[in-house]
Amino acid sequence: QVQLVESGGGLVQAGGSLRLSCAASRRTFGDYTIGWFRQAPGKERDFVAAINWPYANRYYADSVKGRFTVSRDNAGNTVYLQMNSLRAEDTAVYYCAARDGYTSYGQPNKYDYWGQGTQVTVSS
Repeated sequence: QVQLVESGGGLVQAGGSLRLSCAASRRTFGDYTIGWFRQAPGKERDFVAAINWPYANRYYADSVKGRFTVSRDNAGNTVYLQMNSLRAEDTAVYYCAARDGYTSYGQPNKYDYWGQGTQVTVSS
């Protein structure tokens, strides 16, 4: 069992920045992936970014490329999502999720563990 806790959400003006954190209760072994997803009211949960172990490959949705950066700490227990140049359409609840392997990293149903989510609101 892996527990994930997100933090760092809040209210920010358009053009501003936020950094989200995802702390994992334990690190799994072998290939695994931490993904970030977001869900706006009335919409589906969408892929945002992912990073995998041990290769540290990074993947991004087209809508956030060049603005968001996913990274991890050296111990591998915390993953960050640095969000710059935020837009009103980035407003959503952001979730981190964990899974073994890294194929189909953009599909929420491939992830086994989820955090509780953190609200990001961007005012225009």
